[in-house]
Amino acid sequence: MPTPRRAATEAEIAAMASGIRLRIIRLTYSEALTNKELAERLDRDPATTLHHVRKLVDTGFLEALPPRRGTRGAKEIPYRSTGLSWHLDSRDRGIDQAIFEAYLAEIADVGFDEVQQTRLVVQVPDEQITEFETRLMELVDDFMARPVDPEAKRTAIYLSKYPSR
Repeated sequence: MPTPRRAATEAEIAAMASGIRLRIIRLTYSEALTNKELAERLDRDPATTLHHVRKLVDTGFLEALPPRRGTRGAKEIPYRSTGLSWHLDSRDRGIDQAIFEAYLAEIADVGFDEVQQTRLVVQVPDEQITEFETRLMELVDDFMARPVDPEAKRTAIYLSKYPSR
């Protein structure tokens, strides 16, 4: 059975309705990163990135870990995803667009040579659509629930379901 999800609050929807914020959540899922590290990975200005990080902390998507000393002795605060986004039912047009924006930016970062794609049209009777969606989510939930192996290669999946005409 897929993980039960709760409705996202207005503040959570607003926080997730940004492709850059969704990328920050994904980047900090398996490793804690400082604002500077996030800015470098996203090729963004650190001040802009910090604005997004603060919004994600305020809404519970990121948690600040204990400060550490950087290479030059400066205090750095690493941030890690709380996993909250995975537990929300966030069907909202703004979030859908942000998810697509994040996907396109990530593909641009890795290049098409690294992307495996497939396109499939299935014919599922109306009475079986819920079963189809549930089984897909069960598979994804199973892999999400497994312990994070810091040595494993990170793999991203973009899944879209839409009517085929």
